[in-house]
Amino acid sequence: MKKTKYNKSRNRDESKNSPFEDRKRFCPFSNKNSPVIDYKDIKLLTKYISEKGKIIPSRITNVSRGKQKELSLAIKRARFLSLMSYTNKYLN
Repeated sequence: MKKTKYNKSRNRDESKNSPFEDRKRFCPFSNKNSPVIDYKDIKLLTKYISEKGKIIPSRITNVSRGKQKELSLAIKRARFLSLMSYTNKYLN
């Protein structure tokens, strides 16, 4: 007896689970009224840092390559000047 493999007849469109996969990706810093990346703007920079203190990659945040470089430089500068914590762990 010859065994045949099960072939999936699904298209790629049918296998998508998230409704956000089809939307157009754009950089949040490239629009007209977008915020300027500055090392002194701690509130903006903390949005791009994980709970463990790591910088979130651009494939998740949709930040362009140049702006991601500026963002990481601003985060590193703010950390060096003690405006931000390296680990986001505070001692009580």
